[in-house]
Amino acid sequence: MDGKVFDRIEKKYLITKECKEKMLESINLYMKKDGYYKSKVFNLYFDTDNYDLIIQSIEQPVFKHKLRARSYGGYDRVYLEIKTKIRGKDMNPGFKRRVMITNKDFDRLVNKKATMVELASQEIETSRDIQIAKEVDYLIDHYNLKPKILVIYDRESYKGADNLRITFDENLKYREDNLSFIKGKHDKIYFKDKNNIIMEIKAHGVLPLWLVEEMSKLKIYPQQFSKVGKIYEKIIKEHNV
Repeated sequence: MDGKVFDRIEKKYLITKECKEKMLESINLYMKKDGYYKSKVFNLYFDTDNYDLIIQSIEQPVFKHKLRARSYGGYDRVYLEIKTKIRGKDMNPGFKRRVMITNKDFDRLVNKKATMVELASQEIETSRDIQIAKEVDYLIDHYNLKPKILVIYDRESYKGADNLRITFDENLKYREDNLSFIKGKHDKIYFKDKNNIIMEIKAHGVLPLWLVEEMSKLKIYPQQFSKVGKIYEKIIKEHNV
């Protein structure tokens, strides 16, 4: 199926709500709301007991990868995603490969009642899906990965020409236990200031001139902001208090 392998440049920006509204004035001229314009995103990150993959990612190596399960509020679908990034001189191309299963099957995977390959093989899938499933199984077995941190946020999505996508993520929350894809009563809030918004731009080439000019005018510059990385650092501080 289409849309299961992505390669693109991804850049994140930490902006304010006021800045977002000014950006939207230009975005609404050149882009459209995505099919799933507003969504609640649940990202469940797999890692070792010592958080080796997150720590490696924070250290900004030339090559890094993550394994996460993504679900959207209200939908009985879980996407197992392998995110790989290669740090270059001028660009940081990212590659994402994913395969989809149901929430029930995801529970079977986590509880080691079935492998990803077995679950993917139950569906009418392509050889590419099975290959991605094999990679998921390999990462889980090789690193002894398990669900460790659930990251939750509200997302607005816009799409433009040449596969340009811009998203705004607000209300960033997380938890370390009760790692199910439902809203929890004890979700922890990451930003004390609710004015903070994470803008992310995904593109398959150079950014359009209108976007570059708008960001320059608003003094918006890229930042290293890994949601799970920042949350991990906050968790460590909380545990060391």
